[in-house]
Amino acid sequence: MTAVENRPQMLTEEFERIAQAAEREGVRMEFVHGRIGVKAVPDGDHMEIIRWVMKQCMQQRPDLWLYPECGLRVETYRKGNAKPDGVLAPEGSLAGQGEWVDADRVVMVVEVTSYDSDTDRGDRDEKPRAYAETGIPVYLLVDRDSCEVLVHSEPEDGRYVSLVRRPFGKPAVLPDPVGITLDTEPLKAWVR
Repeated sequence: MTAVENRPQMLTEEFERIAQAAEREGVRMEFVHGRIGVKAVPDGDHMEIIRWVMKQCMQQRPDLWLYPECGLRVETYRKGNAKPDGVLAPEGSLAGQGEWVDADRVVMVVEVTSYDSDTDRGDRDEKPRAYAETGIPVYLLVDRDSCEVLVHSEPEDGRYVSLVRRPFGKPAVLPDPVGITLDTEPLKAWVR
């Protein structure tokens, strides 16, 4: 073993203290697969996409609520924390859980890509793995670079076995337990 391998991993509690202090300074942090990451501050188009997803969920599934910027405990092996752009769960199910909530009632996580160098590793690789390991049924990625929606579902053995790509303008079906269809035409207006 190398010295790096012998070094103890950061405890989740230590990360939470650091993240809380950083947030007071306007910096958002995540701790996924033992790595600390800084999450880009969303731009106006990013926020419009989250508003749009929230509206679609409210119209089609009023029993579920999209909680934006929710601190979420992820991973089953090493405890981790992520701040997805949105967490879909039954209304009221996050009450009393504090800043970092457990994922046991979460039915979908939503991420919208940012125009930064960390998007590829974070939103397209590490987060789908962490969300699948946690058992979250659906991961929706709105990819503004490729102008498509990626619907990850059926978590099994730490990965999603189903991935459906739909270009902006084509309907995207979010499988059960979400059970809604997104008309993605409006997304075309919120990309560079």
